[in-house]
Amino acid sequence: MADDGAVTRVEAGPATYWTPGAQILWRYRENAGEQVHIARPVTVVRDDAELLAVWMAPGTECVRPVLADGTPVHVEPLETRYTKARTVQRDRWFGTGVLKLAQPGRPWSVWLFWEPGWRFKNWYVNLEQPLARWAGGVDSEDHFLDITVDPDRTWRWRDEDEFAQAQRDGLMDRATAERVRAAGREAVAVIEEWGQPFSDGWPHWRPDPSWTVPSLPEDWGRTPAHVSS
Repeated sequence: MADDGAVTRVEAGPATYWTPGAQILWRYRENAGEQVHIARPVTVVRDDAELLAVWMAPGTECVRPVLADGTPVHVEPLETRYTKARTVQRDRWFGTGVLKLAQPGRPWSVWLFWEPGWRFKNWYVNLEQPLARWAGGVDSEDHFLDITVDPDRTWRWRDEDEFAQAQRDGLMDRATAERVRAAGREAVAVIEEWGQPFSDGWPHWRPDPSWTVPSLPEDWGRTPAHVSS
């Protein structure tokens, strides 16, 4: 890990993994576009053929999309949320940290949230393109539809209104939407069977206290020279 907290430049091909403590970027491309509009520096917890687990610490400087006038996206009415001009801005993650888990090739990742004092809050299944690895991190595209899972294992769909609006606004065609819904049903089946990673005890995990908060590099939006799934 770099002493200045910068993103570690590691070649990460299909058979090359980051070591715990390495600092990488977890990014999302804009929908129906190629530019990165979400970039989050994270610390690798585990990385192998079965799972990539990363930690986004409280206070992490990130990049997020906003409307061209600086209005937060979620404040804009749904009917115009995806059609108004956007830009990006730097911000900080001020909530409690987030543990993100991704199984290679799966079209979703599972995020764990805690309340202050490490009281486990919930799992969050983020439906997305399978992560693509590159030298500085992983990239994906968000698919709007999500699932929350409470500690008692009950689950519910989230953001179905945004999922429908994105289709109306041309950000997702019908075939893609059907694949996303099918991926969601697959995730629900894993939840109901209480398969991995839900059964792996991650709510009891805690970050290494020696880890520093990764910094956001100036070239956070660079185009990867090499990408692999």
